[in-house]
Amino acid sequence: MSQALLGFDPANPGRGGSAELVFHVDGGSRGNPGPAGYGAMVRDPAGATIAELSEFIGIATNNVAEYRGLLAALEYAKAHQARGVKVYCDSELVVRQMQGVYKVKSPDLKPIFDQVKRLASGFPRFSIHHVPRERNADADRLANLAMDRARSGGFGQIATTPAAPLRPLSRPIANAPEPVISFFAVAEAGCLRPVAPLPALEEGQDYEVSIRRRK
Repeated sequence: MSQALLGFDPANPGRGGSAELVFHVDGGSRGNPGPAGYGAMVRDPAGATIAELSEFIGIATNNVAEYRGLLAALEYAKAHQARGVKVYCDSELVVRQMQGVYKVKSPDLKPIFDQVKRLASGFPRFSIHHVPRERNADADRLANLAMDRARSGGFGQIATTPAAPLRPLSRPIANAPEPVISFFAVAEAGCLRPVAPLPALEEGQDYEVSIRRRK
């Protein structure tokens, strides 16, 4: 899917110099603290979906998971050279803390809050807005998908980004493990068909694939 709207081409976001990305973010924890994950929908200003981000983050609280979703959104925006970022979130706590209305008192939130604020300050245009949960359903779905993967042994981040392939690391890390991509697929006529589009894969590269029946 190639997008080129309002001077924004996700494959070349630096062109035009006024690219804006719109995010809906959510995070959740089953137990609070408990198995936690986040989800983030990435759209262009016209509302077309560019990417879906989802990650199981281990044991964490709801608030930490919400901030992890916001952090992932900002890291995506930075990597794609967005000049404007607009975020919608159904956590009033996160939104009001980012707006400076509420103070951050939790020692568990302070480090990630500081990291998010630093990232947000790097964009020429940044805003964050509170929305009701029913207007954040797609991000909530992705957060629950991340937590569901914990039960099936799937970990790591899914990024459905046809127009924005996964970027390589800026420098190699010694002895770093290969990233793991988890996805759901349906068996059809002896082949596996992914339920959602896969991230960009390197042509000609061999990949090790392990499968298990989804319960």
